[in-house]
Order: sequence, then structure tokens, then C-alpha cells
Amino acid sequence: MPVSTITPPHPLSYRAFLEAFLKEDWGAGDWTTAAMPDRPVTARVVAKSDLVIAGLPVAEQVFHLADPVLKIETAVCDGDKLTAGAVVMEIRGLCRGVLMAERVMLNILQRLSGTASLTRLFVDAVAGTGARILDTRKTTPGLKVLEKYAVRCGGGFNHRINLADGILLKENHIAAAGGIAPAVASTRQSSPALLRIEVEVETLEQLAECLTLPDIDGALLDNMDEKTMCEAVAMRNSSGRNFFLEASGNLTLARAKSVAQTGVDFLSVGVLTHSAPAADLSLRI
Repeated sequence: MPVSTITPPHPLSYRAFLEAFLKEDWGAGDWTTAAMPDRPVTARVVAKSDLVIAGLPVAEQVFHLADPVLKIETAVCDGDKLTAGAVVMEIRGLCRGVLMAERVMLNILQRLSGTASLTRLFVDAVAGTGARILDTRKTTPGLKVLEKYAVRCGGGFNHRINLADGILLKENHIAAAGGIAPAVASTRQSSPALLRIEVEVETLEQLAECLTLPDIDGALLDNMDEKTMCEAVAMRNSSGRNFFLEASGNLTLARAKSVAQTGVDFLSVGVLTHSAPAADLSLRI
């Protein structure tokens, strides 16, 4: 059985959601499946188009919640690029458990593989520039941990998993504090010492102020065009500081390479988790 090198989240971090998804789908009972003879079957999950697979351990959990004695054998690893017709996994056991798990399993596997596939397109687009593709917190409630895992399967990197993972001072925080300097001072005083502080900036003047404040580790360049980003990178480089720059806002696949070529360190892309099309997979007995 292939073993993925990408560490998935622990099942306890998402099992309760899977149980809720199955209960929602089953309702008062699966009358269609209950009418079928519960005989031994072999089923296969197959890719119906080219894709990057993600979510295999989650799919296994769904099957085992429906029927703990189902035997699952995966033919590929999360993060693998598959062509149409590739067998993803094989399931052996009684018919009813397979059928009752099918839709929830496919919904999740298709969504996560869609995110991984779109992430790989962005990663390939910026290859050779040194820039990395990041996700955002624009995730589906209940699926955040899994969607961010799918981004890693596609070759991207995670920004914050949750609000406690880092400090990002956005325009509303800055307005509430009365400016960048007081917002940074207050945050540094009240937060763990090793957390990095990033500040969202909309102008080069704001970036210049950030570069004078030693507690700031990087800046998010919000909705800047490529010319302005190039100027921002030049300002950062001339400052001599170890200071990262992250581009954000309207980062389409068509723009990804030109943005990465400005010299920014990261591109944060919300579309990876909020609008990725589902990958095409099916299950056949």
C-alpha cells in the first residue's frame, strides 16, 4: 500500500464532522440501500479526469464509520497527479456499508482533490520565481483543517490555520488602534513573544512606516498592481531587513506568474479553498 509523505491531520481533528455529515445524509434511514441484498462486493474509486488526489485518509474514515469491517486498499498517495481512468482505491466488504458511505466520501474527496488540483496549477505557474503559494482563512466551515491539508497536497503552503497561529494586523485592526505603530505596540505587548507580526498595507507610505518598526516581520501588500509591488520589493531590499512580503487580492491564475516575478515571497490565494471546482471522481461496484 503506498504511503504518502504528506502528513494528514489526525482523525480526531475531523471525525466528528464526518459523523455529522453521514447523519445528515442518512436522515431517518437509507431506504434504497436497505432494500438491497447485503452481499459481499468490490468497489473502486476512479478518477474521471486528470487531477491531483487529496483526502484518501479521510475517505477511509468515512467508509469505516459506515462499516468498520470494510477493507480499503489505496492505489495512490495524496499529492499524486493522476490521469483520467486511474484507480484511486479499492473497497471490499458488504454492499450496504459501501453504498451508505459513497456520497459523503465522494463529496469530500472531490472537494479536497479539487483544491489540491487548483493549488498545483498555481504552484506550477510560479515555478522558478522563488515565491510560494499560500492559502487563506476563506475556508468552508467544518472543513478548514482538511482544505488546508489539500493545499499542502497540491504543493502549496498554509498561512494561519486559525487566529492563534500568527498576528495579521489588517485595516480594521489598524483603524481601531489609531494607526500602525500603536497597533503593533499593543499587539507585541499582549501576544506570545515568538509569534511573527504581519501588517496589511495598501500604500507604499504604509510599507515605509512598517520598515521603520523593528517588531514587524513582514507586510501583506493588499490589492497592489505589479508595478507597485516591484517598488515595494525594492524598498524592502534597500532597507537591509529580513522582512517578508506577501501579495494578496485578485490573484488569479493568469496573474500568478507576473506577481511572483515582482520578487514577493508569498502569494496568498483565497480561490484555492473558497472556489476550487470539484475534481471528477466516481465509485463503481
